[in-house]
Amino acid sequence: MAIKSVSIRIEEEMLKKLNFVADYEGRSINSHILFLIRQNIKKFELTNGEIKEEIPPEINIKPGKRN
Repeated sequence: MAIKSVSIRIEEEMLKKLNFVADYEGRSINSHILFLIRQNIKKFELTNGEIKEEIPPEINIKPGKRN
C-alpha cells in the first residue's frame, strides 16, 4: 500500500483543540487525524456498504443535493 501526503488548511483554534484531543488520547496529531478518518470511513461503510471503487461522477453529490 502506497503512503500519500495530504496538506489541509485548518483554523488555528481548531488545530489547537485537535492537538489537545490527540495528546489526551496519547496520539500525535497525524495519528489522530488518521484515526478520525478511519472512523468516518467505517461509519460510512456501515450505512452505505463497503467502498470498493471510486465514486462515479454522476453520484458524487453532496448529501441533501440528490433529487
